Amino acid sequence: MKTFGLIFVLYRPGEEFLRNLSRARALCPDVVAVDNSPRADLRLHACLRDQGIQVIFNGNEGGLAGAYNRGADVLLARQCEVMFLLDQDSGIDASFFTRMMQAAEELGTDTFLIGPKIFEIALQRYMPVIPPGPRWPKPVGVDDRTAGVFPTLCIISSGSAISAAAYRTLGAFREDYFIEYVDIEYSLRANSRHVPVYMNAAVTLRQTNGRIERHGKRFTTHHEAWRRYYIARNAVHCLHLYRSQWGLHWFSAAMTLQQAMSVLLFDSHKVKKLTAMACGCLDGMRGRLGTFERRRPHIAAFCKTTAHPQTRIGDASPVMATEDRS
Repeated sequence: MKTFGLIFVLYRPGEEFLRNLSRARALCPDVVAVDNSPRADLRLHACLRDQGIQVIFNGNEGGLAGAYNRGADVLLARQCEVMFLLDQDSGIDASFFTRMMQAAEELGTDTFLIGPKIFEIALQRYMPVIPPGPRWPKPVGVDDRTAGVFPTLCIISSGSAISAAAYRTLGAFREDYFIEYVDIEYSLRANSRHVPVYMNAAVTLRQTNGRIERHGKRFTTHHEAWRRYYIARNAVHCLHLYRSQWGLHWFSAAMTLQQAMSVLLFDSHKVKKLTAMACGCLDGMRGRLGTFERRRPHIAAFCKTTAHPQTRIGDASPVMATEDRS
């Protein structure tokens, strides 16, 4: 079996998240914990090192993408053939690595990305796969699939496995995206360069979507304004990048309009959120990337509510769902 390691991203971890790390460490022999917290907790780091976990303090440099890249540097230096990514709020069961590695071994190639089947707890539904072939791809439901791997346009980062050969071929995650669409861009980059991307139906990862609130057929995530900025900007930029392969660039406009409607109907801080979304769309079209604060310091200050714009590590973006998870 190929050698594998795990990049586990921390951000101000509580007891539950540290238990997730401990469980992952018991199942994986090679774990790198990348701490994206704003300040280093030296006592925690020492405790983790005593458990055989290498700790890298990243201080949120480059956001979630930066954390993945720092961890990948370590695992590649250790000659790991497969690198798993896991966010602190993702729990895995005892068979997770075994079933994921079994699927990887059966692919017949050393160059791949593979992710688990995702169950969205708040919405009580599975995320579909999007077959990568057609110019105008359509989501395909996988609720009844419990075995096999399926080609897909995108996978979310948490729970995914990237072969070392694929990472060397594709390069690092985009740190100028910071948090949103990091995984979607990487998946599209892989497909555009003929690196296969798969969903493994034999493994289910249950995800909690933050503060999702349902209103009949509609729902809102109640994302802060800063988060709305990154979602809108990176969606526009990412899907425009790959418009020659897939007709997905229209999706960013449709999604932003749908999210704007949800904000108007259900969210607080409407003006701040809509302002952030509008700025995000403009910056995405102009290719103005990097952090919100550096690009638009005055608007970023206006859009702040109660949370600092670097407080969550969740990263998946909604090519496969209406709203982004947190």
